[in-house]
Amino acid sequence: MTTDTLHLRRLAWAGVEIRLDDTRLLIDPLEHAEPLAPVMGRPRQPLPPVDTPAGTHALITHLHPDHYDHDLIARIAAPGTIGCHTPVAPALREAGLDPVPQEIDQPRRIGPFTATPVPSLDWRGHDSDQVAWIVEGGGRRIIHCGDTMWHGDWWRIARDHGPFDLAFVPVNGVIARFEGYDATVPVTMTPEHAIEAAVALGATSACAIHHGLFHNPPTYTEQPDIERRFRLAAEARGIMPVLVPDGALVLLG
Repeated sequence: MTTDTLHLRRLAWAGVEIRLDDTRLLIDPLEHAEPLAPVMGRPRQPLPPVDTPAGTHALITHLHPDHYDHDLIARIAAPGTIGCHTPVAPALREAGLDPVPQEIDQPRRIGPFTATPVPSLDWRGHDSDQVAWIVEGGGRRIIHCGDTMWHGDWWRIARDHGPFDLAFVPVNGVIARFEGYDATVPVTMTPEHAIEAAVALGATSACAIHHGLFHNPPTYTEQPDIERRFRLAAEARGIMPVLVPDGALVLLG
């Protein structure tokens, strides 16, 4: 299979679209920001609509509403089109969806793609199950890391599944103070963490996600100067930085 038919697009926030032939795979697509306003504030710019034609599938990293947009997912929820980690499947079924659950490291074919969930670490602990997704297709291998904290499984993921052409990495390093949480340290990866994760994963390039759209101090405070720091960290570690706006294509080298 040739590589020139694989198309990647960064959607709003942490959303990513991967297309190959007639199959469209969305990871954490977000279209509706209204439920996020009490904590994360209103988005700095409107969220663009997400195309969901026939042949669209979706993968969910976890159930926080900035990654799991129920109304959008329900719009494409034909049997076999929604993938998730096994522990969150009951909640999706209660919400009226029919997900395809997968265990960690269990691959599944989705048209021309192979999708595999691997470990990720959410700052709220075990009551907020989260995974990263590896997607292979068109001779390429990428990983979408959700909105993870730094964790020690990067090297195991690289050993068992890498190397990667591209890692989509969260970079906003948010300081979060809501619902009984009161952190004074970042609870998701900073730009520097994200580049170090890409290095550990054996990724050639890293695309920054999960930044720039929400900033609502003191409950949700994003890191300053994210893009400059991301570029500097990437240059220091020999990683190709990818910084593109919502809706833009992501080009693979």
